[in-house]
Amino acid sequence: MSNKKYKIAVIQLNLNDVAENNLKKCISWVRDAAKQGAEVISLPELYSSHYFCQSEDVENFSIAEPLYSTSFTAFSALAKELGVVIIVPFFEKRMAGIYHNSAYIIDTDGTEAGLYRKMHIPDDPAFYEKFYFTPGDLGFKNNPTKKGNIGTLICWDQWYPEAARLTALKGAEVLFYPTAIGWHPQEKEQYGENQHNAWMTVMKGHAVANGVYVAAANRIGLEQYLPDTAGIQFWGSSFIAGPQGEILAQASHDQEEILIAEVDLDLQENVRQNWPFFRDRRIDAFGDITKRAID
Repeated sequence: MSNKKYKIAVIQLNLNDVAENNLKKCISWVRDAAKQGAEVISLPELYSSHYFCQSEDVENFSIAEPLYSTSFTAFSALAKELGVVIIVPFFEKRMAGIYHNSAYIIDTDGTEAGLYRKMHIPDDPAFYEKFYFTPGDLGFKNNPTKKGNIGTLICWDQWYPEAARLTALKGAEVLFYPTAIGWHPQEKEQYGENQHNAWMTVMKGHAVANGVYVAAANRIGLEQYLPDTAGIQFWGSSFIAGPQGEILAQASHDQEEILIAEVDLDLQENVRQNWPFFRDRRIDAFGDITKRAID
């Protein structure tokens, strides 16, 4: 059973470094978050490396790791030591030729509370994820932990209300979105504000429509590791929203930060009682949602 109140955190970092350094850095920041009272802590997407999906290069598959290896071992020990839940997004090597964009949910005793594989895979300029990642096959899940019921989606999943809805219907109290999203520098002036606003708006909408807390953990910094390219300027702005879409904490665009907010299950229940969106869903009329198009 979940605690009535518990504190969650998202960590916003510059991760434009090698795996060993990123691991050490993330361990240090998780420790700091725990010292500040956080009980469930999320890192950004693909924490262990720079955002390599800016190009299609088979050499980047060498960054991937098998299940229960380096990342799990390190953060399992850390979760047990600190008594916290840690969400660890990583590049999973399932077998030769099959790779996933995944996240561990590690419980307070160091055991695995859940594994999520990113379901929606983008393919945009400098976000060539379809080259690397097989779409997830574990579905949308609630992960009961000793602190609370945690749902984990990843980045591009942010744009899909179906993913948020199904995860919430399974009992998740919080939807975490480990993220790596930013601007193409040459487009920022013209489109940047609208892009960023849309990103926040859609996730705040998930919070409202489902009566859940939403927590997005993004990167910061310009990652320009390819010659003769503009790179990606990750826009940070990580945030935590409450069940009415209210912003409880929000980070800057360009600083490494820890955001902490309290999950209050009595408040969540009150919101759902007064805004009974789950009650009024017309599930008898939703059959066509499973079709690609309604022709």
